Amino acid sequence: MAANALKITDLTFRDGHQSLFATRGRTDDLAAIAPEMDAVGFWSMEVWGGATFDVMTRFLNEDPWERIRVLKAKMPHVPLQMLLRGQNLVGYRNYADDVVRAFVRHAADCGIDVFRVFDALNDERNFLTAFEAIRETGKHIQGALSYSLTEHSLGGPVYNLGYYLAKARKIQDMGAHSLCIKDMAGLLAPTDAETLVSALKRELSIPIVVHSHFTSGMAYMTLLKAIEAGVDVIDTCLAPWALRTSHAAVEPIVAALAGGPRDTGLDLARLLRLGEYFESISPKYRDFLDDTKLSIIDTGVLKHQIPGGMFSNMVSQLRQAEALDRLAEVYAELPRTRRELGSPPLVTPTSQIVGTQAVLNVLFGRYKMISREVKDYVYGLYGKPPAAIDPDVQRLALTGYERGEEPITGRAADLLEPELEKAKQETSGLARDIGDVLCYALYPTTGLRFLKWKYGVEPPPPETKPKTFDDVKRENELFARVRKGEALTSPQASAPPRAFMVRVGEDVFRVEVEPAAGTMTATALEAPPPQAPAGDPASAVAAPIPGLILKYLVKVGDEVKAGDPVVVLEAMKMQNNLPAPRAGRVASLAFKAGDNVNRGDILLTLE
Repeated sequence: MAANALKITDLTFRDGHQSLFATRGRTDDLAAIAPEMDAVGFWSMEVWGGATFDVMTRFLNEDPWERIRVLKAKMPHVPLQMLLRGQNLVGYRNYADDVVRAFVRHAADCGIDVFRVFDALNDERNFLTAFEAIRETGKHIQGALSYSLTEHSLGGPVYNLGYYLAKARKIQDMGAHSLCIKDMAGLLAPTDAETLVSALKRELSIPIVVHSHFTSGMAYMTLLKAIEAGVDVIDTCLAPWALRTSHAAVEPIVAALAGGPRDTGLDLARLLRLGEYFESISPKYRDFLDDTKLSIIDTGVLKHQIPGGMFSNMVSQLRQAEALDRLAEVYAELPRTRRELGSPPLVTPTSQIVGTQAVLNVLFGRYKMISREVKDYVYGLYGKPPAAIDPDVQRLALTGYERGEEPITGRAADLLEPELEKAKQETSGLARDIGDVLCYALYPTTGLRFLKWKYGVEPPPPETKPKTFDDVKRENELFARVRKGEALTSPQASAPPRAFMVRVGEDVFRVEVEPAAGTMTATALEAPPPQAPAGDPASAVAAPIPGLILKYLVKVGDEVKAGDPVVVLEAMKMQNNLPAPRAGRVASLAFKAGDNVNRGDILLTLE
């Protein structure tokens, strides 16, 4: 092996499928190839964190903690790594210190060896508790800087070389064992990578890692210049789950450096065999792959600087709101919103906060609808933005804000009350260990729903079941028939169903009756949601966009005033308090916490 061999962190098990397949990679598929991955010789393997926790409990009906335990048992040699969002952990807000400590301890106990810790605002105060907790477990602390720009290259009033060097020195002084430059949108240009890595190698004594998404197409050039500048570790994926908005593929890098001073020492033939496995399972995830264009790079990111995940999220939001034709307006609005909110790096959760607010500004008028997270952000609960927030936006966001109308200047988590004991009490009788409690503490609505699925209290919906190879085969056969021009028919009922409204006590059910083998079969459907009184739309609260009911703030019979918040709707991963349109008494609540709703659904009526 070369004396100065380049080390590789493999991201296939986490960022690979998060970037390409909306984080839908299943534990069984990863576990099947894990022993072979363990033998490759990677410096570390990122297998957890980021969006995995949320997606596993929300969409896959899988225990995220069990994934670590399973993979650790099958990969005892390679260090397992996770991505931790500082005080945000794996969520979209800052959590109390007691939750952060418990989360880190449990992750370490389950098998995490390397904690890559970043903060969306590069506010190092949000590292304090996580770093301390990781240090107590004896695990590796990898501090990360979120790479961002306000110009087209490194420089300008905010994100210049001095900014990154000062932040890096602070992270090293806080006890980090290594430092990662986290380029989440592929904005790090090759010459800037050479400049930044060279300067960091002079300034720091800890190893330097470069993480650069392939989105813009610059990643191979950027990584090569970083390698020449002396970077210690780079992030890559196996080829089938690389490129596009993911990362550079490891195979060409291993081949290009072979026999040279930075030879990785990895076996290319072994990597190619592993790639065949990921190629074989990928059809099960193809529904989540962006196939809206032929190009595997987004050259537009070189101008608009929007990370791939953030872009796909905004497209999804607009599509759900039936407003995809307004994407160009969102593009124009985004840099303005970002500047008004203090020019934060566009990485989770600030990418969601800024991107969603830009979408809301286009759909409903500028700052006419402000998410809970934007209000918390402006108040300072996420930390200190790199630049000042626009005073007018600050006033709009904080007017009537329950914590106060003047932003804080101290560490955000110092204002948060302990949360862990409350979470234990609220999951008593259901949660069986600290992992279950943390599922609820991080995601009270979807986490509780997952625990009910896990322990058989509620049946998981069919969409949580994994797609099988038999499913893929049936789809392929169907596609083949369509390509041949064969007509596709489905059995028709001998007569159309007849609908009846049936009252049972105070509940009304819609019942459809249709012929079936000569008999009539009735199936009770859910009661129809309440409708606004005819001619009086001001008597109802409707969902302005699709989302998830987090909770109702009122109950039937409560008196409300115009503007009072009555329901919390999670839409676009942000919480939105929907107000009462007028004064009155609550007549009905159409849904319950945890229900998904569509745009225009009546959530509540007044009388």
